Amino acid sequence: MKIAIIGTGNLGSSIAKGLIKNKSFTSLYLSDKNTSAVIAFKDEPYVTITSNNSEAVEKSDIVLFALQPRHIENVLRGVTPLIRADHVVLSVAAGFEISRIESVIGSDKNIIRVMPNTAISIGKSMTCLSANDKGQEKIELAKDIFNQLGTTMVIPEEQIQAATVICASGIAFWMRLVRATTQGAIQLGFEAHEAHNLAVQTCFGSASLLIESGRHPEQEIDRVTTPSGCTIEGLNAMEHQGLSSALIQGIVSSFEKINQIKKN
Repeated sequence: MKIAIIGTGNLGSSIAKGLIKNKSFTSLYLSDKNTSAVIAFKDEPYVTITSNNSEAVEKSDIVLFALQPRHIENVLRGVTPLIRADHVVLSVAAGFEISRIESVIGSDKNIIRVMPNTAISIGKSMTCLSANDKGQEKIELAKDIFNQLGTTMVIPEEQIQAATVICASGIAFWMRLVRATTQGAIQLGFEAHEAHNLAVQTCFGSASLLIESGRHPEQEIDRVTTPSGCTIEGLNAMEHQGLSSALIQGIVSSFEKINQIKKN
């Protein structure tokens, strides 16, 4: 596969790292006006760093636009004459709808919105996909690419905003929970590096249990809580302080914010 990534900020670079780690291409163009941002990739085999978007599009079959919403339209207009009918156009721009992409490059192009998270750099992303009518023909190709970089789910476009909050912003939410656990462990007497390792591995183990067992979180909670025990004491104290409520409110607030961005 000949792939181009236009825009190599945090997410674009993370996707590039994942593709390189999994050798998921025959050629990879990384295009950014600031080529120094991706200089770390300059010696990777079959990777070309450029500031020429047109060159990247012309020499690729799959083009991923990893740009902020306020920049993507101008960049799309600049390369529209070079986008062929067989190109697969991927966009990770939050709030930038397929209809807006179609209005620039045409509804006869294969267009797929992609919402990964930064764990894509280590092949652990939860990536949601949504395509226009023409792009449905290429959705399996997109799944093949991103399943090498984690797990995929095809969803209706109207759910992409919510998926952005749960999966992309969700990385930050879980990081904050891990940090809080680390701080608690330090307060209980562990050194900072010990506390970090305890928190991270326990978080990893919790997620792995749910994935491999297929059980509901409450079923796993029941397995570690005993009558009058320390676990239920801690859980109840957290709920009295609003743990679940705060997390849900944060998710909803993020969703409201991303809808404001969409309107703008």
